[in-house]
Amino acid sequence: MLKRRIIAVLTVKDDIVVQSIGFQKYLPIGKPEIAVEFLNKWGIDEIAYNDISATSKGKKPNFELIKKVAKKCFVPLAVGGGISSLEDVRKLTQSGADKVIVNNLLLQNPDVVKSIAENFGNQCLIVSLDIKKDGQTYKPYHYLTQKYLPYNLQEWISRIETLGAGELLVNNVDRDGSYQGFDIEALKIIQNFTSIPIIALGGAKNARSFIELFEQTQVDAGAAGNFFHFTEHSVNICKAQINQFQPWVRLETNANYQDNPIDTNGRLLKKEDDILEHLLFVKIEKEII
Repeated sequence: MLKRRIIAVLTVKDDIVVQSIGFQKYLPIGKPEIAVEFLNKWGIDEIAYNDISATSKGKKPNFELIKKVAKKCFVPLAVGGGISSLEDVRKLTQSGADKVIVNNLLLQNPDVVKSIAENFGNQCLIVSLDIKKDGQTYKPYHYLTQKYLPYNLQEWISRIETLGAGELLVNNVDRDGSYQGFDIEALKIIQNFTSIPIIALGGAKNARSFIELFEQTQVDAGAAGNFFHFTEHSVNICKAQINQFQPWVRLETNANYQDNPIDTNGRLLKKEDDILEHLLFVKIEKEII
């Protein structure tokens, strides 16, 4: 069975990782390279680095910071924010990025988006689709103007497909930082419009959010930002809970918690005393990457 991916999103504002709430409120977390280092140790499948201040301030990507982040990253790294040309993509890949994420560029210069797919391959291009509900209808949303785009959802997705997107990162604005779970309804609608692999983002609260996502949709990956930042080993624990339900994800770290009792809030519970006593004599070799 093809495994689903768990992706950590680093929302970066002015070179600092922030907690994003509804695309309007941002709380500082720390340095990107430190966040990446820990996420790697905790067993994340991929990392998406999204600089939300670069485009709004007319800046290029911070290539030097990306190099620092890439040195700590041993999983696929996708980078978005400030990309305006094919040369930007070239510099990002030289700095250590495996993929790029574009959003505003679809409006400003769609020909560049198409050129990215043609020159670097579809697998290198992730298109970010921000959606927001207008009454009972989901519509594409522009994060810079904070207004709806003049297209319906199917039209905009068709445009994204035409430009050669390899993956679609669906970010639900209403769920951003809400901890209400993924918007299953919206994702099912989008699945009917495209065959592009989908990454779901927005609203993850706990492992149950990912279980519901993988059980009720066919998305290829679940992504979260805020959820992974505040609990040590959050990725390992989340994956363990998911696989206790169904073996949907990869467990590749020594501390995989597969057999640990875990409560509904994702906290590890104490093992039985005889199990703990046995563990005192088990040597676990340091993982070499």
